[in-house]
Amino acid sequence: MKQLSDDDIAQMIGCDFTPDDDATKRSVRSELKLSQRIPQPTAPIPKHIVIDLHMKNIEDAWGEIMATAKSGAASATIITGASGVLHELFPVWARESLLTPYIVEFHPINNGSFFVRFHHKK
Repeated sequence: MKQLSDDDIAQMIGCDFTPDDDATKRSVRSELKLSQRIPQPTAPIPKHIVIDLHMKNIEDAWGEIMATAKSGAASATIITGASGVLHELFPVWARESLLTPYIVEFHPINNGSFFVRFHHKK
């Protein structure tokens, strides 16, 4: 990361700037909120995500699945549990909802989870 010089700071505040000491420099940098202006690196997108939907309601489960589909992940294991409404709803969502365009394929792994492959960003 580039260390700002006194000239850089002077240009940012639009006037002459002559700091007396390190405490003044820190104060000015804090006042200008320079740490917020430097973009933070984004975390790498994992290739495979495991989503456990146990104890989730329908809205939370839908939100978590859609967020994963939009995240750019290549695939996911979605654990719905062997019985219950989420186990019945997921295949319907995968075939007939706003989630459908994000899914390349899906299939059951066992009685309580699904493997899903997403269209992903490169």
